Amino acid sequence: MRRSRQEAGATQPEGASDISLPPLAMVAKVRGALRLAAVDARAQALGIVPGMTLADARALEPELVVTEMDEGADRQWLERLARDCRDWSPRVTLAAPDGITLDIAGVDHLFGGETGLCTQIEETMAAIGMTLRHAIASTPEAAQALARHGAPSIRDERAAIRALPVLALGLDADSTLALNRAGIRQIGDLTVRPSATIAARFGAGAIHALYRLMGEEQAPIDVLRDPEPLHFERRFAEPVALQATIATVFMALLQEAATVLAERDLGGHRFVLTLYRTDGARHRLAIETGRATRDPALVLRLFDERIASLADPLDPGFGYDRIGLFLPATDPLPTSQPSLDGREKDEAELAELIERLSTRLGPGCLLRLAPRDSHLPEQAQLALPAMDVRPPVPWPQPPEGGPPMRPLFLFDPPQRVEVLAEVPDGPPHRFRWRRKLHEVRLYEGPERIANEWWRHKGGECAGQGGLTRDYYRVEDVQGRRYWIFRHGLYEEKPDPQWYLHGLFA
Repeated sequence: MRRSRQEAGATQPEGASDISLPPLAMVAKVRGALRLAAVDARAQALGIVPGMTLADARALEPELVVTEMDEGADRQWLERLARDCRDWSPRVTLAAPDGITLDIAGVDHLFGGETGLCTQIEETMAAIGMTLRHAIASTPEAAQALARHGAPSIRDERAAIRALPVLALGLDADSTLALNRAGIRQIGDLTVRPSATIAARFGAGAIHALYRLMGEEQAPIDVLRDPEPLHFERRFAEPVALQATIATVFMALLQEAATVLAERDLGGHRFVLTLYRTDGARHRLAIETGRATRDPALVLRLFDERIASLADPLDPGFGYDRIGLFLPATDPLPTSQPSLDGREKDEAELAELIERLSTRLGPGCLLRLAPRDSHLPEQAQLALPAMDVRPPVPWPQPPEGGPPMRPLFLFDPPQRVEVLAEVPDGPPHRFRWRRKLHEVRLYEGPERIANEWWRHKGGECAGQGGLTRDYYRVEDVQGRRYWIFRHGLYEEKPDPQWYLHGLFA
């Protein structure tokens, strides 16, 4: 029989083995109440388990760190892991919400047998911070059930399946509760009862689930496959060379692609046009868009920009006998209703301008600042190609009516200044910058920014990058405002230096 393998893994945050960190749990709303959907090892050690209400979990551990469950992100991560698992088997199936099934029939010998394959997968998952449970069985359903509810070591598969709880059948909550109330706790309790009695009392679904678990019935397997890239093509009995004819054919290809994309609720990010000349030469043009689109007119305008930016114009020679349109990158693009304030129109016009300029000048010539999750000022934003910054992320907003917390202009690198200040951690009274003395009239601070301790081995500061910074917003007697910081505390460095990092408008 074919051998299948089920892996059920759960992510674990970095440093999960550190007992000084508080336990972590993810919650989801179930029938109007917040219940725990996933917990880490520290929470499990305290008796906090999935399915528990948030109030009961807080009663056990008041310092429990709670975050909302993101099912969409979890599924994307599971799909990514499943694609990586195709290095071990060509037949990989998702077992949502937390499982992956591998059909290892005929491939396990490539990895040293079943034991060697399991060891390799465990080491790979451990290297990326994943914990997993696995089992090997004759059917996918049995492997999934044993991985989730069975023992780590399985010698007798059928005996191990009979010892599983009825929860392993994968039925809905009401059916599982009905089985438990009838005194049926394990799969073995079902196997000794007549099928007709089980179907009459608990439904035909319980019989089908039992037969599939015991290998007496096979269910269709939905193998994970990459979507086929969309490709559209026109062939000609006679070569075409007129620009008007080529443009008409290309527009027809774009409209055909838009129809297919609309049927699948997709939009294209990358479009590739290939012109096949009769002498064997090929002209290949590609454009990218910052947002998914299926608007033929927009794509045609971008191709016009691309053709206009070519150093050498297209030479049809004796004509083209084939024209192809290829869409290697697509994203979901459901139909949406525009809002009454016209915000979507403004955003669409800005996105179209970015796409046209990036197509004409090149993707690296048009940049956009994107926020980055870092508390260090010089690393809090990145300059990325404008078309790659998607979806938009809102910038942190300063308190309404208050002064800006960060200057608009930052020096890279910060400029050294000579400062007269109180020791050990007093504010600056005057400073010399570019050989000019500035008297400080007003100041605000300090704003202390610690080093990124997690980037230094052993928690020790490494070089100047590991020193604490004390930032001050200062104003001189002429009303000009500066952003100055002391690099290092006196207990970190005997003679900390001062730097000017930015200018306020």
